[in-house]
Amino acid sequence: MKTLKILILTSIFIAYGVFITFHWVNFKAKGLTYDAIDKIPKNNVGLVLGASKHASNGNINLFYKHRVDAAAALYKAGKIKYILVSGDNSRKDYDEPTDFKNDLIAKGIPTEHIFLDYTGFRTLDSMVRAKEIFGQNAFTVISQRFHNQRAIYIAQHYDIDAIAFNAKDVYKTPPREYLARTKARLDLLFNVGPKFLGDKIAIK
Repeated sequence: MKTLKILILTSIFIAYGVFITFHWVNFKAKGLTYDAIDKIPKNNVGLVLGASKHASNGNINLFYKHRVDAAAALYKAGKIKYILVSGDNSRKDYDEPTDFKNDLIAKGIPTEHIFLDYTGFRTLDSMVRAKEIFGQNAFTVISQRFHNQRAIYIAQHYDIDAIAFNAKDVYKTPPREYLARTKARLDLLFNVGPKFLGDKIAIK
């Protein structure tokens, strides 16, 4: 009976912590995400957070499509000068950054204004590498709102002056975002860094 009580209390404590963390991230990002292009301040670089081009059913992943559309729209509106795509290229047959680049070029973005980060395996890696590898202390994050909020929360920990443009949502905040934010909080608490750093790359 005592063990059951401990398990119940532990579960309640964990659930409360997850709930509080989720809303704390929302609070930290308040006023730093934008839905309207005409309202968002200009930045030199827009950081597109990676996503698979195709969903599990083989169709185009709408999260991906809307991020491409958002990045292209920001560039054409003069809100960013360069686009840095950070995504997963951990296998020879899987290359998120190059997929984004090809589709951005198809939308009229000059190839010389697109930079690729092939080791953006997760949001923390993408944010830290944008600063440490690509030399950006201030930039515009491009993803869906729930993802942008978490990215800004991470950016603040690393003294990055980040704002975000919200790509069109596919659906409301997915349940796994509660766990993703808790994981992000633990990573920051225990000072977990990117999987890879490496040589610096100038965006110019």
